[in-house]
Amino acid sequence: MSRIIAFDVNETLLDLAALDPLFEDIFGAASVRREWFSQVLQSAMVTTIFGQYQDFGTIAGHALSQMGERHGVRLTQKNRDAVSGGLRSLPPHSDVQPALRRLTDSGMRLIALTNSPPQVARAQLENAELAGFLEDIFSVDAAQTLKPAPEVYNTAARSLLASAQEMRLVAAHAWDVAGAMNAGWHAAFVARPGQVLDPLFPAPDIVGSDLGEVADQILAKDTGSADEA
Repeated sequence: MSRIIAFDVNETLLDLAALDPLFEDIFGAASVRREWFSQVLQSAMVTTIFGQYQDFGTIAGHALSQMGERHGVRLTQKNRDAVSGGLRSLPPHSDVQPALRRLTDSGMRLIALTNSPPQVARAQLENAELAGFLEDIFSVDAAQTLKPAPEVYNTAARSLLASAQEMRLVAAHAWDVAGAMNAGWHAAFVARPGQVLDPLFPAPDIVGSDLGEVADQILAKDTGSADEA
């Protein structure tokens, strides 16, 4: 069965480690980048639970302020602009373009589904030279809530005139995979370094150590033959 493949963007397609030198410069430790992004995700989850909506960029800015307070660093506007600009110009992981090319060459429909605001998501994917592989770029802004709320996945499927069963999410985050499957989608997990599945939730039928392995399995399961790629 052919499915529409939706890709998460940050960490799944784009490499946030590119921000490490910037965080090293601002905070004196590259590890603060991971701490910051964990805070971004935590704050995003809390707003979602509360039934509120803040765009991901606003949440990221507030999380940066928390890092400044936590580490005793007075952030300048230049610091904030550097992080914001860095997010828009992240490079793709090395396995991304070959995998997307194989999937598009097989005739599969590919989209992005991201927590990033629309203008940021488009800038990210264009700067990473990935937009050309994608039929469309969907932001949570259309649903006015953040992943993993089911409204995000439902809104994307409706926009594509597709059923949940026709959709598959590819993500490097266990919570995003769980959210998609909760909405009735299929899913695939990319086990980026440090990322593992959550045993509280059902595992997806596709798991790979990189996007190439995931693409192999998608081609086998969702088109019927990996040899046709």
